[in-house]
Amino acid sequence: MLWNSTEYTGWGRALKAKADLARPERVSTLKALWKDAKHPAIGKLRSYGDAALVNKGRAIDMTRMNRLIAFDPKTGILEAEAGITIGEIARVFGPQGFLPAVMPGTGFATLGGCIANDVHGKNHHVDGTFGQHVVSVALLGLNGRVRQVSPDKTPDLFKATLAGLGQTGVILSAKIQMIEIGSEVVDVRENRMENLDEFLARLDSSNARFSVGWIDALAQGAALGRGILEEAEIREHATPLSPRPAKSVPINGPSFLMSAPIVRAFNATYIRRVPEEGVQHDRTLDDFFFPLDRVQNWNRLYGKKGFHQFQCVLPADNAARPLREMLSLIAEGKLASPLAVLKRLGPGRAGYLSFPMEGYTLAVDFPNRPRVAALVDRLVEITLNAGGRIYFAKDSLAKGDAVKGMYPERGAFAEIANTADPEHLLTTDLVKRLKLRRPRP
Repeated sequence: MLWNSTEYTGWGRALKAKADLARPERVSTLKALWKDAKHPAIGKLRSYGDAALVNKGRAIDMTRMNRLIAFDPKTGILEAEAGITIGEIARVFGPQGFLPAVMPGTGFATLGGCIANDVHGKNHHVDGTFGQHVVSVALLGLNGRVRQVSPDKTPDLFKATLAGLGQTGVILSAKIQMIEIGSEVVDVRENRMENLDEFLARLDSSNARFSVGWIDALAQGAALGRGILEEAEIREHATPLSPRPAKSVPINGPSFLMSAPIVRAFNATYIRRVPEEGVQHDRTLDDFFFPLDRVQNWNRLYGKKGFHQFQCVLPADNAARPLREMLSLIAEGKLASPLAVLKRLGPGRAGYLSFPMEGYTLAVDFPNRPRVAALVDRLVEITLNAGGRIYFAKDSLAKGDAVKGMYPERGAFAEIANTADPEHLLTTDLVKRLKLRRPRP
């Protein structure tokens, strides 16, 4: 197996790593490599920060191990290798009337990555996290043996592997429970939300299976928290729609593209596209679940320095005040991009380090500028004080001491990960930065 030296980044492009990467195509090749070289496994690099970075080290690129293994239409259980993307699964099985139960915000996320981060989607308040629909995981351990890890037979190892950031071994493949769908058409209703109070009330009262809000992160005063709420259901027996053509960002955007005046003007135009009475329309599965995928390399819009994302979840009974404080700070800082999302989450989670809790999640992108680190530090502090937590798949700036109190099961995770990997061969830059493998205090 050849190792290729390369510089690579997460999707945010703000953090970089120089490492040697190997790209096995089959389990047999990986096992042969594994005898002498045990290193973290990585996927399509769609986590935003350093979750997949191993600076001055080595990593195993799993994207060539992307085969479909088996599917039972009677049970809806799919078995596939870890390197296959969720978008590819949707394209193959959507026409057959099946989808993964949870779809992340990008179709380029791999099956292994969805498990390692226990991702959530626009239906978390109904269907929980991706990991709650994982039947079993084929996990290659440091001893070279492959174990079938499942929530019923190996519950502790399962909970350390789901959202475990690859720290318990290499995910080779998995069996997941798919859901049946009536068509490949999504019925979407969009309504303007005039402020944060209206937004939260509508999210609470929504009966839609899928819901997500775009929020104007530069709005202030009476308009603080204004945005657009999307509520959706998959139609029954609808005629497939023609996909919209993909576009691409060929070069890095200029620095002024994400300046406050331009973002403010874009946001004002974007919110006005939805009439006061709302609008209803049909979308393809890809267009609804993976809207940004239609713009390839959209991360280049932030310029060559990249961007950071802050994403938190706040408990439902204590969210309005800290959300208002966060949005005020973000608006005053004039650093936010047009990409800002507000969603309602349910209690579902599959792993010790799974992000969701019953409450509201706010995600905001910031161009990589010097003032962002201090702003994110303050947002993390507000999150901690409110009893919330941040999402590791999106983080690139938080500090280990700040997140220590956010995940009460971190000690249980660390004990299992340290037992599975006593020499810490599988640690990545994020795991080190946030001290996630520290023993229980």
